[in-house]
Amino acid sequence: MTSLRKLGTSDIEIFPLALGGNVFGWTADEDQSFAVLDAYAAAGGNFVDTADSYSAWVEGNKGGESETVIGKWVRSRGNRADVVIATKVSQHPEYQGLTAANIKAAADASLTRLGTDYIDLYYTHFDKPEVPVEEIITALDDLVKAGKVRAIAASNITPERLKASLDFSEAEGLARYVALQPQYNLVSRDTYEGPLQRLAADSGLSAVPYFALAMGFLTGKYRPGTTIDSPRAAGAGAYLETPAGIRVLTALDEIAESRGVAHATIALSWLTAQPTVTAPISSARTVDQLPPLLASADLTLTPEELTRLTEASA
Repeated sequence: MTSLRKLGTSDIEIFPLALGGNVFGWTADEDQSFAVLDAYAAAGGNFVDTADSYSAWVEGNKGGESETVIGKWVRSRGNRADVVIATKVSQHPEYQGLTAANIKAAADASLTRLGTDYIDLYYTHFDKPEVPVEEIITALDDLVKAGKVRAIAASNITPERLKASLDFSEAEGLARYVALQPQYNLVSRDTYEGPLQRLAADSGLSAVPYFALAMGFLTGKYRPGTTIDSPRAAGAGAYLETPAGIRVLTALDEIAESRGVAHATIALSWLTAQPTVTAPISSARTVDQLPPLLASADLTLTPEELTRLTEASA
């Protein structure tokens, strides 16, 4: 059985692959979403990632559709205590920003949609530099003290703002970020590697990267001259225009063939092996898409394979 990993300095233990909930209520309807969630849980998975804004970008949606689906699933399965639910604040159309009042109102709205009285991990989705970190952290601390949130985290934040937040928490004895959600994968390393990664390491934060498969590019299905029917095809296909993208595909081809596993399994295993990374996030629209993702939790790449991938993506 796959071992759970500790989430930063918290007492929360998570499966080493987070299931992305961005597709729930978007490209996966309720029945498909329930099937994917059931299969993930049956494999030992316990860490589901969503946001209050998912999927407001879809015509006819208002935001919160993903949380609603996850809430219905948890209630129907009676497994709330077994599932670590992470959601985010700042981007919902009705709850924009990170003022104290907005954070608290958005959290209550998320709790209602999720049908629960607590959120395990609550992220600031996109930092808002116009709001002082003191206001943000104090509001999040109030939610923790009220029992509405177990632990707090940040996503899409600069090293400077992250350090200021951590320093304020430390100085005032308030809730402190335990995790960080950066964009990070084999073909997008610059946004995380460097000051942000060093700060995470020095501060004991767990990294939970999003776009872990580069919008599907790292599954290996995107090739020169191919057309893929996917809402993310344009973004993923852009990696084919970069030298690193082609080099990474070649390396993934070689290692996946020698190991007898899918490209996605290799790409996620590389990410899991990186310093500070505790659990990459990856989503599945159908149950058939899940096994290669889950397989990464039990695959350990050799030092030579890791070096091959790291050099190819440089």
